Amino acid sequence: MSRFAPLLVAVSLAGLSAACAPTIGNNGFQAIDAKPQDVVAGTDTKETVLAKLGSPSTTSTFEPDQVWYYISQTTEKYTYNRPVISRRTVTEITFEDGGDKVAAVRTLGLSDGEQIAMNSNETPTRGRSLTVLEQLLGNVGRGQLPRTEEDIPGQRRPD
Repeated sequence: MSRFAPLLVAVSLAGLSAACAPTIGNNGFQAIDAKPQDVVAGTDTKETVLAKLGSPSTTSTFEPDQVWYYISQTTEKYTYNRPVISRRTVTEITFEDGGDKVAAVRTLGLSDGEQIAMNSNETPTRGRSLTVLEQLLGNVGRGQLPRTEEDIPGQRRPD
């Protein structure tokens, strides 16, 4: 047995274990100094929230000045597989009506979301469906109008 055999085994095991490690991806809002959960209802204002967290990931569609969202997500991807969401945090900060004070802070996790099943059926289009041959030869024999000296579209050239 070669004296390099244990080294070869160790290198191959290290390569195999590295292939099994997931690639981690962090997307969305990344907390640096303060976390969205550190915002206190009744004491913080829009200015203090902006100073602590920065601009929100998104705002409410119907109440953009009253509800701010800070969204972050972590995904894990193993070799040749689709990424899987391992953690998601959505922090909803609601402000008082017409005011700048924080009224409520709510944090939602991955378990609070709903899976929406997409319908894979196709909506039929009007008309008839063409075969491949009809699609390839569809314009053969239709011809084009000859070009004219005038810039009026659809005019035939005088004979």
